Amino acid sequence: MTGLPDHSPFSSPFNGDGARIGVVLSHGFTGSPHGLRAWARSLADAGFAVRMPLLPGHGTSWQELARTRWPQWHGALDDAYLDLESDCDHVFVAGLSMGGALALRIAATRPVAGVIAVNPGLVIDDPRAPLAGILKLVLKSTPAIANDILKPGMDEGAYPRTPVAAAHELNKMFKDTIRILPRITAPVRVFRSTVDHVVSDTSVAALRRGLTNAPLTLTTLENSYHVATLDNDAEEIFRGSADFIRAVVAGTAAAQVQEGTGHE
Repeated sequence: MTGLPDHSPFSSPFNGDGARIGVVLSHGFTGSPHGLRAWARSLADAGFAVRMPLLPGHGTSWQELARTRWPQWHGALDDAYLDLESDCDHVFVAGLSMGGALALRIAATRPVAGVIAVNPGLVIDDPRAPLAGILKLVLKSTPAIANDILKPGMDEGAYPRTPVAAAHELNKMFKDTIRILPRITAPVRVFRSTVDHVVSDTSVAALRRGLTNAPLTLTTLENSYHVATLDNDAEEIFRGSADFIRAVVAGTAAAQVQEGTGHE
């Protein structure tokens, strides 16, 4: 990928037929909308309204990220959801990595139509994670976790360092998200890379345990690493996302018709 990363938010109006469908997208930890822009554009091209905010502390410097707290990240995505909810009949939430966790949080607290998550994170496997609250006082940053991409020449434009203070916030957010997963009732579609050097299968296991009231569909990506939205299986994610959205909306409409018939 050539050129400088584009960290700017993405917004597109609904331009399809039938029910007005919106999708809120969230990028991952230390990343930006740059890594999901092709996904956002594909959804916009499918006719859906799309909102993809730049989360607080991202797209600038890792030092700024170190000064933010996880409720700010959640709040930015929640605002995007509310923006679409006011204009759409159905709103889906989607995200990559930490963005997947944030999408799940929205689904646990708002009446979303469905969730799409690419390699969602819910558990930090680093044994130092529980100590991050103390380590941040003496250790400001650690090496980057960026660009886990199999496809040559791709750059997600993430930070060159990971702020320990923000990692502490991420760990807190993950734990709280796991706690509220049983509240989700909307269908969840997960795209999972078979090789992921950032998020382990521990997160997928936590998701399976937590989704006690929602159907989960998992699609395996055989030719991508963590940042699959920029990798070899990106087109599969894009097509699968649009197909999932249409199927859920069609199922909802069919259920409404059947319910209406049943009351006659």
